[in-house]
Amino acid sequence: MKRRTALKTLGFGIGGAVVLTGGGYGVYYAAAKQDTVGRVTFDKALSIPPPAESKVDSTGARVFTLGIRSGRTRFKAGSTTRTWGVNGTYLGPTIRARRGERVEFAVHNGLDQETSLHWHGMHLPAAMDGGPHQTVAAGETWRPGWTIDQPAASLWYHPHVHGSTADHMYRGLAGLFIVDDEDSEASTLPSEYGVDDLPMIVQDRAFDGDNQFEERVPLGGSLGVIGDEVLVNGAIGPYVDVTTGLVRLRLLNGSNARLYNFGFSDDRTFSLVATDGGLLARPWNTERLSLSPGERAEIVVAFKPGERVELRSYPSAYGGTLGRVDGFDDRLDICQFRAAATLSDGADIPASLGVAPDLAGEEVARERSFVLASDRINSRSMAMDRIDFGVREGTVEVWDVVNDNGFLHNFHVHDVRFQVLAVDGGKPEPHLRGWKDTVLLAPGKHYRLAMRFHGHTDPNTPYMYHCHLLQHEDNGMMGQFVVLGEGEKVGAVPQSHHHS
Repeated sequence: MKRRTALKTLGFGIGGAVVLTGGGYGVYYAAAKQDTVGRVTFDKALSIPPPAESKVDSTGARVFTLGIRSGRTRFKAGSTTRTWGVNGTYLGPTIRARRGERVEFAVHNGLDQETSLHWHGMHLPAAMDGGPHQTVAAGETWRPGWTIDQPAASLWYHPHVHGSTADHMYRGLAGLFIVDDEDSEASTLPSEYGVDDLPMIVQDRAFDGDNQFEERVPLGGSLGVIGDEVLVNGAIGPYVDVTTGLVRLRLLNGSNARLYNFGFSDDRTFSLVATDGGLLARPWNTERLSLSPGERAEIVVAFKPGERVELRSYPSAYGGTLGRVDGFDDRLDICQFRAAATLSDGADIPASLGVAPDLAGEEVARERSFVLASDRINSRSMAMDRIDFGVREGTVEVWDVVNDNGFLHNFHVHDVRFQVLAVDGGKPEPHLRGWKDTVLLAPGKHYRLAMRFHGHTDPNTPYMYHCHLLQHEDNGMMGQFVVLGEGEKVGAVPQSHHHS
């Protein structure tokens, strides 16, 4: 049953108001708020995903071998959990490459069904994107390759099978893809991976009585699967032994649907230094930072010798009437940081970090409007054989995007980074002033996004744009576009989508 149908059956209006509730639902609603503060036993050292092994071949390409497999993982006492992973049983290694490098992959699918790996946030040819048109059949190997051509950033990879992305993600297929460049290597920001530069893949999961993942959609919920346990890099209740005065956290909201409003237990200020597409022009100091599914942020936190503090998710203001069942009222302890008695001091936070997005003054070749509502974009559901439009290579477009049905959505565009020019006609908040590829859409507000399309033309192989709340995406809230070279016209999607 799709979400809207379920809501109507239960008596909920599309705007989020309760039309009819019984006493039973009132009890359910009252109990839906979670508060795990002080209840999490931080008894596991934070696991750091290993760097993906690679070798440089005779052509100078950096080659990675990735094996998608099923297995069992121990998350808690009792039975192990059936999971999927990349080069392991859950999640995958951190891929790392440098701007200007050619990268090549051998992605082997060891599952008994097709899946894919999409390189989220990467500028690359459409045929290498790993979206729904580049699925890998069971037992087969996909061999994409491209040259890294974008600034340093924290990207990630995950499956993107049309209609099944949420399920494949929930089973455990995801990992970070870090791009480095000359500027990032020369920066004084914390940079020792696993020591003062920590990847943090934050996910929620629900477990049944036998410790198996349960894809639990809240009664009356509008977002999809919401779990009651929070994992970081695959561990519940991890801690970090801090040995440096400054620590950089590369935060990824790797959940299917849950929104996190990050902050620390003592409300300390931290510095946002990078968003999806790379470094901000200058750091922004804040006490709270919201990330919707698919968004990334790099923050730098200062610690004092001997202290302990928890990273938390605080209640969010986006919930609406029924937000409680989707987790917007929750207060969740995520990870504990334990500072040593003596901390080394080498890194700092530069006043100037990177180059600010600069598309506001560019000539705009085309403006487009996108309305997200009822599992559709512009009243159309995703169709694998329909290319919605073509954009011209070398041009800048401005897309006006609005969430128009009262539920929470976000918006992700493949291949390009975008600049948020305005939100409802006003200047975007500081955390939206860097390069982005995924943006949270507050209900009813218009987001004007500027993006430049360059390189990698293909009239027949599309990129995606979609809501990254995965149930919404799987239900059809997605469209397709192609990038056209001079004189090219929109073509037709090839019939076969499998790669081997």
